[in-house]
Amino acid sequence: MHTAQFWHKEKEGYLVCDLCPHMCRIAVGNFGRCRVRRATNEGIDATGYGQMSSVGIDPIEKKPLYHFLPGTTIFSIGGWGCNMSCSFCQNWSISQRGVGDGHKFTPNETVEHAIRSKSIGIAYTYNEPIINFEFVLDCAKLASDAGLANVLVTNGYICPEPAAELIPYMNAINIDIKSMDNSFYKTHCGASLKPVLDFAVQAFRAGCHVELTNLLIPDLNDSANIVRDMANWISSELSVDTVLHLSAYHPQYKLRKPPTSIETLKQAFDICSKTLHYVYLGNIYSDDGQSTWCPNCGNLLVARRGYTTEIRGIDSSGRCATCGALTNIVMNIDQQRTG
Repeated sequence: MHTAQFWHKEKEGYLVCDLCPHMCRIAVGNFGRCRVRRATNEGIDATGYGQMSSVGIDPIEKKPLYHFLPGTTIFSIGGWGCNMSCSFCQNWSISQRGVGDGHKFTPNETVEHAIRSKSIGIAYTYNEPIINFEFVLDCAKLASDAGLANVLVTNGYICPEPAAELIPYMNAINIDIKSMDNSFYKTHCGASLKPVLDFAVQAFRAGCHVELTNLLIPDLNDSANIVRDMANWISSELSVDTVLHLSAYHPQYKLRKPPTSIETLKQAFDICSKTLHYVYLGNIYSDDGQSTWCPNCGNLLVARRGYTTEIRGIDSSGRCATCGALTNIVMNIDQQRTG
């Protein structure tokens, strides 16, 4: 077993996990809510360390990341478990259970796979990577030393101290903001909103490339007011240039509401586009909300259709080829690291 970081003992014999805001109080022999961090007499074991449920090579746009090395592919790995319990989870078969059968990688093997696949780096994705903090951090350090990019696809439910240790090794992070309504988080995710927003601000202020995803669910988090609140929060606390992906819901796991309509997505797109420069639509077949246009002159920067991506009107420094305006599109990680 691999000893976990961020925990402390209580006098009563319980161990408290300090990794995420649940602060699980765990009796010896039991697991926290994530199902992979287990209390022992010596401490908390990270039982998911190196345990892979899923491995693949994906377009970077699938994460989704539209403004980070567009048109490239990335070696993607996922484990087991999650620190949320979303009723609509699209990966519930791996996220809502403990460690199962699958591959086991060391950090060195993970980096070697990424290099052999000729990808830009490693994406920690599929389930919630934060609960496998120790493995992600060990891999990210090695990947960074090898000149690879590190990408985190996360629900953002992490305490500030471990986040501060992890963020410097991440080149890009996609954070899932499930709703701007805390009661939605409590009822449908078993969590709360504020820590997610705090993590987004922490990552953004640390200089990491941040993109956000919001899954719109009919009658639960898709009202015009909630969508408008989200756009306003992003523009005021992050930036008008922060990328927002509005994604269509489809019935999964315990939730059986009808799929999100294209009309609802387009309405949300119109609302957010009045405040933010870069808004995209996901999980639907549509030509709308896919390509990237210069917010300064309207030039087509990146054309997309599905996961087919074509660089059109942007140079290697991320500037519009027509007007010279600097966009927030990261074209190479060396440039990102040097600022």
